[in-house]
Amino acid sequence: MLPQHVHQHLAQLLSLSLNKEVTNVFVKSIGGGSINQTYQLQLLPCNESFFCKINSASRFPHLFLKEKIGLQLLGKSGVIKVPQVIACSQFEHQQLLVLEWIESGTKNKRFFGLFGEQLAALHRQTNTHFGLHENNYMGSVPQQNNPAADWCTFFAQQRLQPLVEKCVAQNLLTSTDIQLFEKLYQKLHNIFDATQPPALLHGDLWSGNYMCSSNGEPVLIDPAVYYGHPAMDLGMTTLFGGFDAAFYESYQYHAPLPSNYKDQWAVASLYPLLIHLFLFGKNYLAGIRQTAQTYA
Repeated sequence: MLPQHVHQHLAQLLSLSLNKEVTNVFVKSIGGGSINQTYQLQLLPCNESFFCKINSASRFPHLFLKEKIGLQLLGKSGVIKVPQVIACSQFEHQQLLVLEWIESGTKNKRFFGLFGEQLAALHRQTNTHFGLHENNYMGSVPQQNNPAADWCTFFAQQRLQPLVEKCVAQNLLTSTDIQLFEKLYQKLHNIFDATQPPALLHGDLWSGNYMCSSNGEPVLIDPAVYYGHPAMDLGMTTLFGGFDAAFYESYQYHAPLPSNYKDQWAVASLYPLLIHLFLFGKNYLAGIRQTAQTYA
């Protein structure tokens, strides 16, 4: 249970954000968060609901501020649903993010086709450079977004190298692995098309980071937003079970894929796999080495 003074802060925060007096907030703990404490907030007596995350402000500095910016950037595109940001606050040693409550529904026959179409539309949102105007997080891991004019430079310097360094520091990768990745960096231009413009990405698109709303609409949650190569989102969808075939068929129809898209997806997936190696250990090492050796 949350302490009473946190309840009071939430009531004050919602009063300001909703521009109406909120005096009574019922807080219900809910599951599903591996990083954050998660709650359903209900305003009584109107029974209006919101979703709330709480985490340490010192352990993950500005985590929710970065998520807020990412959700707003995705929402601004107008092509796919994301929860509306209601409030973002730091209170004592905690940070709080309050979002629109999305009621879960059942996926209908058109869900994955619509999802593929909408992701293709999201990837058509572009920018002058790969990266973002600020760094953020992928899950709980800090993510660098220093802008670069070409994808291969950005991918090597802002995605793979920082994670390789983190894993080496934890004795999860060796000097031989560093040499292998150095060879891979030199081959990236053979894998990724230099004409691909920067695409607005969700950035952490696995099966746990989307929802189906009560009206059967795809909803993106927990983003790690930046402008990158579409293969980053698409490759990650294939990890941990993959999405329905209708999703990929629809995406391909609305945004035709290059002939070597499977190679692009495999190499792009090295980034989330390195993050999993860093967070969860050597179960991911064999797959990382096999992919790196294949394309280096």
